[in-house]
Amino acid sequence: MAYTRGMSTKPSLPPTTSRLLAQQALSRAAGAPLIEGNAIELLIDAQANYDAWLAAIRGARHRVLLENYIVRDDAIGQLFRDALIERAQAGVMVAVVADWAGCLGQSRNAFWAPLRAAGGDVRIFNPPQLGAPFGWISRDHRKLLVVDGVHGFLSGVCISEKWLGDSTRDIAPWRDTGVALRGPAVIELETAFAQSWSGIGADLPALTPAPASVEPAGSVSLRVIATQPSTAGMYRLDQLIASMARETLWLTDAYFVGVAPYVQALVAASLDGVDVRLLVPGSSDIPAVAAMSRSGYRPLLKAGIRVFEWNGSMLHAKTAVADAQWARVGSSNLNIASWLGNREIDVAVEDAGFAGQLAAQYEKDLQNATEIVLAPRQRRRGESVQSSHARPRRARGGSGSSSRAAASALRIANSVSAALSNHRVLENTSSVPLLVGTVVLALLAVIAVLWPAWIGWPFALIAAWFSLNLGIRGWRLRQRHRQADTEPDDD
Repeated sequence: MAYTRGMSTKPSLPPTTSRLLAQQALSRAAGAPLIEGNAIELLIDAQANYDAWLAAIRGARHRVLLENYIVRDDAIGQLFRDALIERAQAGVMVAVVADWAGCLGQSRNAFWAPLRAAGGDVRIFNPPQLGAPFGWISRDHRKLLVVDGVHGFLSGVCISEKWLGDSTRDIAPWRDTGVALRGPAVIELETAFAQSWSGIGADLPALTPAPASVEPAGSVSLRVIATQPSTAGMYRLDQLIASMARETLWLTDAYFVGVAPYVQALVAASLDGVDVRLLVPGSSDIPAVAAMSRSGYRPLLKAGIRVFEWNGSMLHAKTAVADAQWARVGSSNLNIASWLGNREIDVAVEDAGFAGQLAAQYEKDLQNATEIVLAPRQRRRGESVQSSHARPRRARGGSGSSSRAAASALRIANSVSAALSNHRVLENTSSVPLLVGTVVLALLAVIAVLWPAWIGWPFALIAAWFSLNLGIRGWRLRQRHRQADTEPDDD
């Protein structure tokens, strides 16, 4: 390899013992057992997922359970709603969970009214409510569909035509990944949906035929990780996989924000000889997250981790593949919001055939990506080799405009080089968030001095909101305690 790595410390336990220990560790970390006897199909991009979802919905005979972060009132959203209406009118049980924040500005109650009129049931997860001032932080970020207890789907794909791109404006479809499941694992998907459903209102009615009637459909073993806020099952599993990978660990993520413990796990794996790669969007629908992601590239690159940025419109997939034996697909991003704040659902597959498919897709994706590299070390007269991010000495007599022109020329040259070689030199982005924060705070200071009411009124409203909510929450807790004290003992 081109750089020196540390001594390998990989265990030398007997294969049977090490496998049993690995299974036990994975089960405990994820809080999910290994389920055998499943069939799994890889679905690439929104169109493949939509086609499979709609075919399953239109063929439903007993029940359709749909849970998605965004259901948008556009051509795709209406297509799905109409398919659900047709099944509800035919007597099929239709239950939908959509997230309030995800659907904010995307669809309203009027969008769901025809489905409810047809007999379908729709629940909105976690709308703002009094007594829960911080409730809005937790979101239902799952993308899940279960039909008749037989067909299960999960992915990173929301229900919106935005995922299909716009050929009239030369916007390519979003790059995303999902899976179709059959077999005993579908029971876990229904259980996950039932938990989300009961968390909003009354429990889900008894399912017929019963979920326990699902028969084996293949030979694939996998785990269904349905996380809830503050459970961190997916975080523990991601950490463990980074620690257990022996040869390769290839990650794709839409909103990567590396927290120190996970970055350290990736760095340790790379220094131990593991081929660690990270594929992220080149242009994101949330620019602030992209900026935070880029600010964390440098420690990864210094450890030998290869970082790639997608060249297409938007990379929204959340996948991982390790050692061509283990793979993960689902809704969880590699950031705190997904690991600790949201409801997410992923499938961790222990199957060489499926992992090989995902690895092959990963290599295909890299053909449409630009690798980010550190700038080469340069020598200066009278000095030893310096790091690429050292500040260059300003030339005497140089004007500001000429310096800016030189910087612009360097950026253009960097872009041309990236287009020709699929490599781009990492610029010093670590100072950008600090500069942005400086500007924002300075503006707030000026506003506070010149127009204090503009700061005071919003602060007063926020304080009043939290005061009202905390008061209501305290009153409710007091009532519960009083009710508990007045209830007679069973003795």
